[in-house]
Order: sequence, then structure tokens, then C-alpha cells
Amino acid sequence: MDARSAARVLGRFVGTGFKLKAGAIAVVVFLIFLIVVGLLGASSGGKAFGDSCGDRGTPGVDYGGNGQQADGDLRKNQIANAKAIDQVAAEGGLSGRATLIGLMTALQESTLLNLDHGDLDSIGLFQQRPSQGWGTKAQIMQPKYAAALFFFGTDRNSAAGIHGLTDIKGWEAMGLGQAAQKVQASAYPDLYDGQESAARQIAKEAGLDLARPGKGGTTGQHQGDDATPGNEQHGEGTNPQCYPEGDKDRPGTPGQPFHDGNAPWPASVRNPRGTQEAIAWAEQESKTNGQDWYRACLAFVARAYGWSFSGTGYAIDHYREMPANLKHDKDRNPPPGALMYWETGGRAGHVAVYLGDGKIASNDIRRPGYIDVVPATEIESKWGATYVGWAPPYFPKGG
Repeated sequence: MDARSAARVLGRFVGTGFKLKAGAIAVVVFLIFLIVVGLLGASSGGKAFGDSCGDRGTPGVDYGGNGQQADGDLRKNQIANAKAIDQVAAEGGLSGRATLIGLMTALQESTLLNLDHGDLDSIGLFQQRPSQGWGTKAQIMQPKYAAALFFFGTDRNSAAGIHGLTDIKGWEAMGLGQAAQKVQASAYPDLYDGQESAARQIAKEAGLDLARPGKGGTTGQHQGDDATPGNEQHGEGTNPQCYPEGDKDRPGTPGQPFHDGNAPWPASVRNPRGTQEAIAWAEQESKTNGQDWYRACLAFVARAYGWSFSGTGYAIDHYREMPANLKHDKDRNPPPGALMYWETGGRAGHVAVYLGDGKIASNDIRRPGYIDVVPATEIESKWGATYVGWAPPYFPKGG
């Protein structure tokens, strides 16, 4: 039991109206002793409870309203969380050193558990605080979201907002614990270094490559047409590419609202149906309860615009083949009628029609095979997908 755990135990007694009796005074004194010992032990660099690691979790893992507890699933949960942190770092083009810093930080902050409680309103793997601008509780309780905020922050060009690891100048050359402290601003800055050996052991057991060099851009696979996560097969000859990311194309913040933009389609964008007709058709399709759209997201958006087929095999290929002037990487202000694209962790990927007011018409997100009108952020929150960007409804191979 560490200081934080002992304090919680004591708090439970008080919160339930525990009446101190003569024999219970010794118990309270003992708990206070544990708190003091815990603080002293922590300051000496002792590692966090239950250090472990393991295989990558599936996109969109939802650990429930009570968060993860130190119970029989401890190792299983730590395994999923360690891999989720590494996945976010790798897909963001970051080095294995960044993964190591992330693991050390999460071990110290939460023992690598996705906790729904902590000091004040701190929650999640990195004990991030909704009241300090890290996101809503629901967002922070998503391991990938929490890791993305730790690594990338929200706005590198602003003195305000949340700054992540990559916003810190020279973080690669800093001491590991020093870099973690720059992000976390902890009252106990010396404790992170005490987690290095435990983090390295986790990485070894999980097969994480801490010697992985940084690539300066996203390295996740680009998926295509029919995109329910987890079942895609890689075809022969596929050659996933990376999108270069400068300041304007850095990873967006998962869960951040989408807003309507105003960008008229270029003259090259011509479809059998106009934008308003396509939106109306997509909305109507959500009301018909037809089950024709299982893993057929690109086919659906092509049909919305009046085409019988898109002419492209995969959604992410459709985005990649767009002329450069039509792609809006990471931009969260699509105009109504735009096509929005996500990476989902496999070859397929996902595309949906943006209806306006932050909503999309999407297949499979709530009911396999059906179309539903949902907030665009659900692709991130339910599937753990990565938003790629938007483009006009351009189907040069459609027919």
C-alpha cells in the first residue's frame, strides 16, 4: 500500500460515518503511519505497485465507468495499457525512448492502471485532470486519448492549453524523469526516474522496441474501404504510406469536437447528386434499417453521391489518391457533405459523410451493417481510431 492508497482507505472509513472506538484508534494510528512510510518510500525511488506489461489492446477499449482496479485482472490490464501507450507513440512517429518515458510516467502516476480516481480530479493512466484542460473524464479514460495528450498535447503554437512531450524543446536529450516531469509538473519530480527499471522490464516482456528511432510522422498503417476494426487482412503488394506531418498537420486531439467549415468544392468535384441531396439520402438511409452496409463504408459514401461504385478498393487509398489541394489533414472543421477519413488499426480504415453540426452518417459504428447518424467523435471514442482528415466528395474513378 502506498501513500495514496492508504489515504483512500482512511477516507472510506470517514466517508461512511466510521465511529472511532477505543480499539479502533490504533488502526487509525497505523494507517497514518502507512501514509508517512509510503511518502518516505516513494521519495526514495521505490517502484510502483504491480509493474507489468503485455500485448496491444484493441482499438476503442472501454474499461467501464469504475476504471481498472488492482484485482485479479491487474496484469491483463497493465498489459493492454503498456501496449496502447507504445502504439500511440509508434503511430505518431516517436522513438522508443518516448515509449519508455510514457511507461515510466504511467507507472508512477497510476501503476499503469486506468484509474477513475486520484488526487483531486486526477484520473486515468497519467492522472490527467479535466479541470486543468486535459479533456473530459470520458476522454481521459480512453488510454489512447490519454497517451496522445501526454505525447502531443493540444496546441504547440500556443502558450495556453496542454503541452505534451513533443512540445518540449530538447526532450530527446533530457533525462528520462526530467522529460516526464516537464509534462506532468508533479509535486514529486524525482520519482519518475525510480520507474525506469520496471518500465524496461515491461518493455522486454511485451516485446516493445525501446531502441526504435523516431520517424517524424505517423507510421500507422493506412486502412481502406470496409473498416470495422480488428478483422482486416493485409493483401499482397500493399504498401501503406505515411503522411508527412508539419506543424499544421500534427495529430489532432481525439475527442475534440468537429465544427462546420465553409469550403466550396473545386470545379473538378462533380457528382450525380449534389451536396444537399447526398446528405438527405444518407440521413434517409439511417432510417430505413437496411443491413446492406457491413464493412462497406466507401461504397456507402459513393452511393450517397449517386455513384454505383467508388472505383477505389480502400478508403485510405481513396484519400491518399486525392489531389494534394483537396486533402485537409487533421482539420476538424469539415464543411457539410465532406468525406471524413480515419485509420482504425488495419488495412481497411473508415470513411463517412459529414452531415454538419458535428455529426456523420456512418455504417457499423452502432449496429453492424446499418447506417446511423452519430457524433463524428464516436469513431475515435468507440473504435479508438485516428482521424486522418477530410476531403471533398471526389470520385474520379466512380461509375
